[in-house]
Amino acid sequence: MRTATTRNPIAVFGTTFQNPVLLAAGTAGFGRELAGVMALDRLGGLVTKAVSPEPRSGNRPPRVGEFETGMVNAIGLANPGLEQVATRELPWLGEHLGRARVIVNVVGNAVSDYVRVVDGLSSISVPVAFEINVSCPNTEQGGQEFGADDRILAALTSKVRGATTLPVIVKLAPNLPNLPRTVAVVEQAGADGLTLVNTLPSDEHGEPSRLAGARLGFGRGGVSGPALLPMGIQATETARKVTALPVIGAGGVRTFGDMKRYLDAGASLVAVGTAALADPRVPRRLVDAWEADG
Repeated sequence: MRTATTRNPIAVFGTTFQNPVLLAAGTAGFGRELAGVMALDRLGGLVTKAVSPEPRSGNRPPRVGEFETGMVNAIGLANPGLEQVATRELPWLGEHLGRARVIVNVVGNAVSDYVRVVDGLSSISVPVAFEINVSCPNTEQGGQEFGADDRILAALTSKVRGATTLPVIVKLAPNLPNLPRTVAVVEQAGADGLTLVNTLPSDEHGEPSRLAGARLGFGRGGVSGPALLPMGIQATETARKVTALPVIGAGGVRTFGDMKRYLDAGASLVAVGTAALADPRVPRRLVDAWEADG
């Protein structure tokens, strides 16, 4: 039987991660929610719940539904807002994590929202990077997602890059029509890395919502879980062919084999989300398997 070995840390985003296992944004809260459930400091790190300038209460229920190969959710990016994250959530992480790294996920309705959050949190020593969720609707441009328009996406990435000295990671959706072009756009605008992929959009009449057994309160949501695995791996492989930017592979990870597929495709780190909601022991098992595989 193989025994666990000490493996070299992963040097990426200007720091080191003790292993490649991250908790994905939106599934780990701000860490304290899982403190009694899993050993957070054994992980490579966690990506916080989304942070917006002002608190968000989220969408009306029901917010989540399950189907055979995944989950569909419409949480609505509920979060306590910039001030509370700066004064309560990040200080708690700083006190309780010694080795696991913290990446802050950022959302907004306008470019200025992202800049405000990044600027407001950059002076806190806890985060090592910001993950920019560009699947949000840009209310200043009629509600189209930031990631759907190259010009707006470039402006957002550039403005955020100029607001912080920390690495900026852009999180992209799996249904972009031309991923190589989008990757080039964010790289030229100053991005330091990519997260591939975000959830897959579903409308209220879509198959995932129907299989989930109930209409979501918001009417549509994002699909996550095993169904995203091939999309995330393909996106990682595609990005790796056109850029040297580090990639966080995300989507559908349940087993060490899934994680290995992302790493073999070129990802530096791998984020687990839906699987950890179903079984909080999954992330630790991935860490143990990664160490034993060395």
